[in-house]
Amino acid sequence: MQVSDSELLAGVAVTAAWVTVLTTMTALNGLSIPRASDMHLACLWIYPIKSTRLLALEQAEVESRGLRHDRRWMLVDANGRFITQRKHGVLTQVVATIDGQELRVNASGMPELVLSAPPADGERITVQVWNDSVSALAAKGGASDWFSKVLGMATQVVLMDESAKRAIDPAYALAGEQVSFADGFPLLLIGEGSLNDLNTRISQPVDMRHFRPNLVIAGSDPYAEDTWRRIRIGEIEFELVKKCSRCVLTTRNPDTGELDAQQEPLRTLSTYRREEEGVMFGQNLIARGKGLLQVGMPVTVIE
Repeated sequence: MQVSDSELLAGVAVTAAWVTVLTTMTALNGLSIPRASDMHLACLWIYPIKSTRLLALEQAEVESRGLRHDRRWMLVDANGRFITQRKHGVLTQVVATIDGQELRVNASGMPELVLSAPPADGERITVQVWNDSVSALAAKGGASDWFSKVLGMATQVVLMDESAKRAIDPAYALAGEQVSFADGFPLLLIGEGSLNDLNTRISQPVDMRHFRPNLVIAGSDPYAEDTWRRIRIGEIEFELVKKCSRCVLTTRNPDTGELDAQQEPLRTLSTYRREEEGVMFGQNLIARGKGLLQVGMPVTVIE
């Protein structure tokens, strides 16, 4: 059926009028319904060794435990307990990059370390991540000595291979779903709008690196992610299962490793983002599919 120019223009006018009405009603009710074209994936970050410096990617494969290569390696102390920037600021200076199946690790004053996956039948040690115990592969080739020198303490390097199991809290996940050495969930998302709002409240603005997300979303309103339950990025759906409770690590300068003397940005966040479970900023996600993510992909709120 042919549509005349006058009929087409009339239809556009009516549609525009309804958009105006809906937008006004949405604003009056304090809601935010951004168009899919407004929102996109702005940053894609992984942390190949838990609690070391981020690695920015243009694309990454989504796997069941999170993004490929994200926090599959970890450092533990002599008792097998995980080591993080919460106590060891020097880890902000450790940079790990991906080279095929290996990691190339660098830190000031140290020779480059090449980390290769140990054989699946290699030595395993039981390590602790919060309240979880994991049977992980012990790294070989001087990796532990290298990190012991960086940290100034006895350190062991371990790998989570496919045989290593660590279940997500069943209160938020389906039976059998696994997580890497991340604190608790496979992925963390934050909207740029939320950071921009925080920076209007704080004397010294901070950047997103303080919060160590995997996915940074552009084009959403401040804290819009708090209300999302399910989103799609490209062709992959994600379930937002729990707000992220923030800790002292957010106060560590990602460039220098120093803790902020004023305890910012955590102090300001605590004045308006405190809930029963803590100071919340960002949303934890579980992927409901696998595939490729690329920076610039559109983000659509499903629920």
